[in-house]
Amino acid sequence: MFKKTLVLGLCVAILNLCFSTSAVAGTKEEKDVKFAAKVRSNIQKLGQGKEARVQVKLKDGTKLKGYVSQINEDSFLVMNDATGTATDVPYSQTKQVKGNNLSNGAWIAIGVGILAAVIAIIILAGNSD
Repeated sequence: MFKKTLVLGLCVAILNLCFSTSAVAGTKEEKDVKFAAKVRSNIQKLGQGKEARVQVKLKDGTKLKGYVSQINEDSFLVMNDATGTATDVPYSQTKQVKGNNLSNGAWIAIGVGILAAVIAIIILAGNSD
């Protein structure tokens, strides 16, 4: 009985070692660098110009609202419409970025939806006569 219990316990321990995953905990600096790279990628996807609207929260609590007027290697420029001031925002100082720009695929989907609705209305109007 003792041998069976010992063998079963060893089997469970070995299986636990085989199938467990280790969590790699990175340092705060590594996480900040990854987050900055993610912000940079998202800003580049959003693009620049008056259509690239953003709301940015910085690590120091500052909130910015406007559009991305320029994208640089280490920062991006947010232009405030109301005041006309431009603020240089380093990627490493951003806490959150919300963008309000639809992609080309979204615009195509909206156009196709509108076209389908118009065709459906025309078909329904033709059948009612």
